[in-house]
Amino acid sequence: MGQSRGLRNNNPGNIRHSAGVTYLGEIKGADKEFRTFRTMSLGYRAIFVVLHTYCLRYGIRTLREAIERWAPPTENNTSAYVGFVVRESGRSENEPYDTLSAEDMIPIVEAVSRMENGVSAVAEEVAEGWWLFHKDYKR
Repeated sequence: MGQSRGLRNNNPGNIRHSAGVTYLGEIKGADKEFRTFRTMSLGYRAIFVVLHTYCLRYGIRTLREAIERWAPPTENNTSAYVGFVVRESGRSENEPYDTLSAEDMIPIVEAVSRMENGVSAVAEEVAEGWWLFHKDYKR
């Protein structure tokens, strides 16, 4: 079996293209639907950025709210996705999280990556993605 689309694109969250938005480390890839990043760490950084933007722009502060936006029911089994991220991250679906807290966010992003790609995230790549995010987005 081949590598998942998200891993091939260094896009572990399978973030889609959208007009007017560019992420640090994004490169032109062959995939017309999903973004491609120079490194996996930059792909993880983009997940942290998206979840932080959800909080700032839409007031999203819980896993249920975030996953309902990330993986809408029109495209996914959102309830199953929420359940998976809850189990994998150890967080409650309705418990508020802090997008600027590594303790809160790293397990969530690792769970999203596993759901999207079917394999565990490489902890060092997620940690590097967090560092890249946090140096640009801190209190």
